[in-house]
Amino acid sequence: MRINGVFSGGGLKGFALVGAVQELNDQVYRFENVAGTSAGAILASFLAAGYTADEIEIMLAEEDFQSLLDPRKTLLPFPFMKWISLYWRMGLYQGKELENWFFDKLARKGCYSFGDLPEGSLKLVASDLTNGKMLVLPDDLEQYGYHPEKFSIAKALRMSCGIPYFFEPVRLDGPNETIVVDGGVLSNFPMWIFDDASAKKRPTIGLKLSRNQKDVPGRSIHNALQLFEALFSTMKNAHDEKYISRQHENNVVFIPVEDYSATQFDLNEEQMEELLSIGRSRTKEFLLTWQPVNLKLASKHMSYK
Repeated sequence: MRINGVFSGGGLKGFALVGAVQELNDQVYRFENVAGTSAGAILASFLAAGYTADEIEIMLAEEDFQSLLDPRKTLLPFPFMKWISLYWRMGLYQGKELENWFFDKLARKGCYSFGDLPEGSLKLVASDLTNGKMLVLPDDLEQYGYHPEKFSIAKALRMSCGIPYFFEPVRLDGPNETIVVDGGVLSNFPMWIFDDASAKKRPTIGLKLSRNQKDVPGRSIHNALQLFEALFSTMKNAHDEKYISRQHENNVVFIPVEDYSATQFDLNEEQMEELLSIGRSRTKEFLLTWQPVNLKLASKHMSYK
């Protein structure tokens, strides 16, 4: 069956998304259009470029992600200098190595810009902090003076994955400089992105790195750090959760990975396999009972190996 796929953000927890896609493929589901935020944007881009889920698993498992963390060099090699740099650069790491990694992997499939893909097949979400609005790539690029088809997918990924304060924000040139960060600030799970009439030709399945909101226990908040974590988590998820509960809850695979951190760049082989397994098992459970809203419409798009 041909479907649309939407993938949530979640940093290195995204290994679970790969396991979920592997299970979908085993059950003969194939993606027509894909979209995502942050880690979900990475998976969506690689799938759109032509990588299989198994190829993505191998690619991620072989990568030393800590090597992609590139702090700026300072004249004074003192620990506190990184915090001074954070103040002025707005991020601990430049993000150039990460963008170069995206470029290299996509180039291996002959995929450089959005023009190398079928129109509408890939949509990524970022956050425009300068103007206080969500940025859907490549759809909104013309508003910033860029030609959508010529825009680098690697650059778009860098924008969608720009975890605030962790990576330096991307600056878009134009009449006024625009500061862009991680799409999760405004929509960590853009399940709404395929709601237009043309995209309703096929079912949409969402893969979300969290429990169903009804099953999430309350937080314990006793200090400023816990307050900040709760604030950022609520900011990322509240809008999306309200939307899901109204419209698409039955089309979402909820993948509980709360025991892992989004910025845990030192996952070992056992942890990677556990995340893959969680994604596979949750998706298998979901497919046992899932039915597209319009079965008659869906049957027209059946496509098997």
